[in-house]
Amino acid sequence: MPDRVRTMGSRPLVRRRLDAVVAVVGLALFGLCALVAHGGVPALEREVFSWVNGLPNGLTSSAHAVQFLGVLAVGPIIAVIALVARRPRLAAAALIVTALKLVAERLVWRLVARERPGVTEPGAVLRGGTPTTGLSFVSGHVMLVTGLAWCVTPYLHGAWRSMPWIVVALVAFARIYLGAHDPLDVLGGFGVGIVIGGLTNVLVGVPGQPERRAIDA
Repeated sequence: MPDRVRTMGSRPLVRRRLDAVVAVVGLALFGLCALVAHGGVPALEREVFSWVNGLPNGLTSSAHAVQFLGVLAVGPIIAVIALVARRPRLAAAALIVTALKLVAERLVWRLVARERPGVTEPGAVLRGGTPTTGLSFVSGHVMLVTGLAWCVTPYLHGAWRSMPWIVVALVAFARIYLGAHDPLDVLGGFGVGIVIGGLTNVLVGVPGQPERRAIDA
């Protein structure tokens, strides 16, 4: 089944099979993480958390700053930038991702109610004003930034295409390091994020390759 293409000037609009496949993969990843997290914090996850969370305190300022790349306001900010750059579909995608994030995390909280590391992890180091209590699964920061990354990437070229995913990795690291989330909270958030990003791209489409014009000899 080929990708669906609609021409927009010299830049076709594409609805990719890849986005649908990624949404299914993300849902499976989330399901696996939820199944494990529902039973508490397994030993391996606790070891990974302890290693990341136990890194030197000198990283606190940087991690605290990086985590703000995953706050709710980032979606509308990207939408404004996209409108200025005359990318209305990307602007719509950023707002849709933001709205779906709010809906998805509330649905997840109904399925898995796991407390934050301040409660579940003995000796957890809480930095940068990280709350000690509350629901931890999944990471809303990682969910949002992953969904946005998936939608933004098709609009970038060359080495710039890796930048959104570097941001995702940094936010994920920061949330564990600061003591806000356990690793499965972050991984589950990544899974839900690519579900949201994939479904959003299916809905609004992404830019395909520019059409080539024949050159007369």
